Amino acid sequence: MQGETKEKFGLLLGLVGIICFSLTLPTTSIAVEYFGTTVVGLGRTVVAAIIVALVLIVRKEKLPSLQQFKSLLIVAVGAVLGFPLLTSWAMESLPVSHGAVELALLPLATTGFAMLRAGEIPSLKFWFSSIIGSLAVVIYALHLGFGQLQFADLALLGAVIILGLSYAEGGRLSKELGSWQVIAWAIMIGAPFFIIPVLFSLSADMLNAPLYAWISFIYLAVVSQFLAYVAWYSGMAMGGIAKVSQIQYLQPFLMILFATLFLDENITLFTIVIALIVVFSVIVGKNAPVIQKETAVSEK
Repeated sequence: MQGETKEKFGLLLGLVGIICFSLTLPTTSIAVEYFGTTVVGLGRTVVAAIIVALVLIVRKEKLPSLQQFKSLLIVAVGAVLGFPLLTSWAMESLPVSHGAVELALLPLATTGFAMLRAGEIPSLKFWFSSIIGSLAVVIYALHLGFGQLQFADLALLGAVIILGLSYAEGGRLSKELGSWQVIAWAIMIGAPFFIIPVLFSLSADMLNAPLYAWISFIYLAVVSQFLAYVAWYSGMAMGGIAKVSQIQYLQPFLMILFATLFLDENITLFTIVIALIVVFSVIVGKNAPVIQKETAVSEK
């Protein structure tokens, strides 16, 4: 696959991943009401681990190296433990639109860690588009009256930081280990530690949860925790971590759209205007040059 075609396909896979991720907060908001923070935050990984284990066994995948295992620990802490648990806790008290706005800071977090972990050097044009996109979502947050931070806000900000590191590390590792293998092994690393807390959090009342709550939990376990990461890490491996991370700017507005469809939250004209600004910043960022440190050194 040629470089330009590979990059475009990587961006497409990244978009598929973001669409899948955009349903995470709405489905979490639904599921956590009936199953609680621990079951939703950690139980999704236990369920995903069953599917992943079968895939790894059937494909006879070899174990990661020690160095790869260290990177997988970073992915597991962010994507498997921290983000699901923190967002599940936050969604008990915050509306989806609130969480969606704060998660819009993910592109900057991912890009920053990409520079540290993957050796990518974004251009000034790229940073300018990122700042414009971030300012847009900050203005949006202030307009909605979310200027005062609560403990749930701090949880979401913590989730952004550790998931940004996890995204960057997973995207870098995907180039050598394989995209789906990264999240698969991260799930297998985390799941054994989650079984006991999940078992202690189960109750008979959960069996009476409505069908839509069960569908939400299954979606979180199968799609949000595994399949979406396959598309996302594949996209970053093919299109570049920093460039593909720009697509994350669409995520808060896709979340709000899904929240409107499934949770009856309203979309205002101001939201649409901010969405257009953010989409423009994504387009600018997508076309901005991003080089590798190794390339920069060799050209000197």
